[in-house]
Parts: sequence; structure tokens; C-alpha cells
Amino acid sequence: MTHILVATDAWHPQVNGVVRTLTATAEAASGLGVEVSFLTPQSFRTVEMPGYPGLRLALPYPGKIARLIEAARPDSIHIATEGPIGLLVRRYCRKHRLSFTTSFHTRFPEYVSARSPIPESWVWRALRAFHRPSQAVMAATPALAAELRQRGFRNVVLWSRGVDTALFHPRTADLCLPMPVFLSVGRVAVEKNLEAFLDLDLPGTKLVVGDGPALAALERKYRKAVFLGARHGEELAEIYAASDIFVFPSRTDTFGLVLLEALASGLPVAAFPVAGPRDVIGSAPVGVLNEDLRAACLEALQVSRQDCVEFATAHPWAASARVFVEHATSIRPVQADGELAAEFRAEDPHFAA
Repeated sequence: MTHILVATDAWHPQVNGVVRTLTATAEAASGLGVEVSFLTPQSFRTVEMPGYPGLRLALPYPGKIARLIEAARPDSIHIATEGPIGLLVRRYCRKHRLSFTTSFHTRFPEYVSARSPIPESWVWRALRAFHRPSQAVMAATPALAAELRQRGFRNVVLWSRGVDTALFHPRTADLCLPMPVFLSVGRVAVEKNLEAFLDLDLPGTKLVVGDGPALAALERKYRKAVFLGARHGEELAEIYAASDIFVFPSRTDTFGLVLLEALASGLPVAAFPVAGPRDVIGSAPVGVLNEDLRAACLEALQVSRQDCVEFATAHPWAASARVFVEHATSIRPVQADGELAAEFRAEDPHFAA
């Protein structure tokens, strides 16, 4: 059985798209005869991330990283995040001349600039350097892949996402809220742009599911909206099915797994016409993308729920996992350090090996 070791700084009990993508991919890959195991913060001491209650960062050290990798004896190594674990696994691979792949999940430049005065260009430069030795930089959508190439990333490939239609599907459920119910699901944080949704003048109910650093402030500010906090599994699936429209106000998400979950549950999407939702639904008649988000919400009420379900069923996790496995295992031998440095220097005179 082929064994892929995935290094990730994002892991349970975090609830986000990275964790859900990795766990769903591993489960689906097992059906392809591939074992996916994880090197995660659970193996290290962690500290709370400053300014982000509930999110903890691992404090790994090189010796233990080396022991964990050598004990796993993987056929391939994939680095899913650019955090402390990702950095040390990258360092180990470079030191021992091991090929590896990476994935680009999060638009950190926009997230960092939303919280600090650090220029986005500095963060992009750091990310470019992190991913430069990767044999394949996996991006979730064609638009993101094109942007990464334009920004100087090498070896960019497409790795789309899937949805669990056994869990997320239309069902009879009632939230006992005034209708129509306009639902938003995800991390409650500044980068998700939830105020663009909560400021709208809409009939019925505005419902927010999720937890995050901005939750308390938004609850105080928007007292007419309903905040349920984090919900998972069947409970979350029932909330989707009992709602009428899925509102996705984020302008920075690279994909948005919640879009496929909502569509699989029969919810049309209302969103801004930006890369994430535009790549997921394209021109399919399963949602409305408009810079006037209120207009998108109201127009989406006319969209066929059955069209949404049929669209989502074309995106199984098995297909996503197959692409991941192909990229993660189709790797080339590492070049000699001198050759590698010369190759990068020829393309970028500012490169330092």
C-alpha cells in the first residue's frame, strides 16, 4: 500500500476547510489503496496564537520531526501548511534531499494585512520562497492556480475539492425561524467579511453557524441575527437542509467547502463575483453572483434546489482524492543543491538558496 505522510499545522480540534479537506481526502484515498497519515500538532506542545483565541500553534523541534518522519517511513511527503510544522518538515526534506509536494489552502497575505500593517507583498514573497522547492504546488481552483503562476510560483497544479453527499443532502428539517432563512457557515473572523451579509436588509432570518474571534462582537452588534456557534455532522447537515439560501460574503477564500455542502443540501448560493465562488459554481444555474449581495440573495430564491443537488453530486471526494494521490506520488528526484540554486537564480536574480 502506498503511504503518503501529510504534514499539517491545522488539525483537530480546529474546524476549518483545511482540516476537513485533509481528513476527507485520507478517508477517500483508503478506497484507492493509499494510506494517508498525518504529522500534526498533536505530537507537540502548543501555544495559543496571539490575537486568535481558540487557535493554537505547535512548537515542534527538528529532532522530533526527524524521528516522526523516519518512523512513518512514507513513500511520499506532502506539506499542507506553511506553519511551524510545515517549515521544519520542509527543512528535513531539503536536508535529506527528499522530494515533497505542497498545497496552497489559505490566502495569508490578505489575512495578515487585515490584522496588521505588514504589506501583502512581503507575505507573498515568503510564501513563494516556502513553496519554491515543491515538486507540485496544489491549488484548489483554476483561478487560484493562474494567480499563483502569475505571482511566480512554480509547478502549480490543480487539486479540486469534494463533498460528502451521504451527509449533506436534502431532508425534512425545521429551524422554527421566520422564513426565508439566509444561512452563512464558516469561521467567524474578520477575513470572512460577515458584516457585508449581516448589514443587508433581508426578509426572514439571517443565520450564522460557526465560531471564531469575531463572534462575540458580531453578536453584540447584530442582535436580530441568529448565531448558533459551531455545529457539526448531522446537526450541521440539518441546518443546511432547513435553510433557504446560502450566503457566502467572503472575498478571500480559495475555495469554500461550505459552498459544495450547501449545494448538496439543495441551497442556492448568493455571493460576490470573486475567485472562490466563481470557480466553484462558474456559470451553472445554482446561485447568483453579484456585487450587490442583497440582490443576489433575493434573486437566488428563484433558483432550482434540485439543480443545486445535481451539481454537487458531480464533485465526490473520491475524485478529489485520486487527483491528490496522483500529484503527491508523481515526483522527480531532487536536483543537487548547486543545480537547484543555479536554476532558480537564472529565473530570479534575487533568489538566495
